[in-house]
Amino acid sequence: MITIEERVAKLEGLVDELRERRASVDTPGRDDWRDTVGMFADDDVMQEILDEAQRLREADRRQADAC
Repeated sequence: MITIEERVAKLEGLVDELRERRASVDTPGRDDWRDTVGMFADDDVMQEILDEAQRLREADRRQADAC
């Protein structure tokens, strides 16, 4: 039978391994944000989303001004 200490030690080792793997893969580069600039240009669906968000913001502003 495995002891609780052994189970915890094994889990700690797995967590350390996962952290190391994630750090090496998911670390963004300094200028990675530049890859996303313009990625939704000329996208009709994204434009609909932005238009709806703008409409909601304007409605919220009108509601706040009325208070």
